[in-house]
Amino acid sequence: MIKAGERLPDVEFTIPTSEGTKKARTAEVFAGKTVALFAVPGAFTPTCSAKHLPSFKEKAAELRAKGVDAIACTSVNDLYVMKAWAKDQGVENEMVMLADGSGDFAKAIGLDADFSKFGMGLRSKRYSMIVKDGVVDKLNLEEAGEYKVSSAEHMLGQL
Repeated sequence: MIKAGERLPDVEFTIPTSEGTKKARTAEVFAGKTVALFAVPGAFTPTCSAKHLPSFKEKAAELRAKGVDAIACTSVNDLYVMKAWAKDQGVENEMVMLADGSGDFAKAIGLDADFSKFGMGLRSKRYSMIVKDGVVDKLNLEEAGEYKVSSAEHMLGQL
């Protein structure tokens, strides 16, 4: 599992943008920026849609005021699901949606999880992290079934 002080691994994401689909490697997304990254087990799932993403939408201005250059959300979902979820949540222009369709990023950082017992297959654990120039500054990993330390509110106290 990745730890604070470690560089994010080189992985390619698919990102929905207003101009269409964009492919970007980790370095392109995180280099030279302070990024508030959060990961959810699945777009459109109850906690993710009702609490986790909305906390970052609600606190976006406060995060930016404390030095965050970008807010990014990742999930082991495909590009089309992430695009539809961003539209549904009204964050198309506020957050970078990092589709990790095959779970390459989740696996590379050791935060993948097997949700097969819920009919969801390989997913990401729920977490948030502050990433500075591609290096993990803070990692907030939730216990299974919890939603506390990965929230935007918790992250604000770390900046």
